[in-house]
Amino acid sequence: MKGRVSYDQVNSAVHSINSAVTFKYKIVHQPRKTLNNQSGKLRRRFQDQETKDTKGQYFIVEDDIREFTQMKVDKRFQGILNMLRHCQRLRELRGGGITRYVLL
Repeated sequence: MKGRVSYDQVNSAVHSINSAVTFKYKIVHQPRKTLNNQSGKLRRRFQDQETKDTKGQYFIVEDDIREFTQMKVDKRFQGILNMLRHCQRLRELRGGGITRYVLL
């Protein structure tokens, strides 16, 4: 399953996923009154993406990775996500046209 992906590439992908999750939930957990207009829009988008299956769990979508990191969401990154899912570090939930990656 590893193929031509090095451990450094997997570790950098995990690091970028963790930084995107940290940034996302820093905005979500801030009080609503302290957010500016742009952060408020991001918070509403994050809350719209949440479903009853993801309630109380940390998850990320591909748009978050594109926005908050410099990683490209390409075939190699999809392969890395598949490896992490196989190792039970991620879980994939699909619904509403959005693929959510729940961190375990």
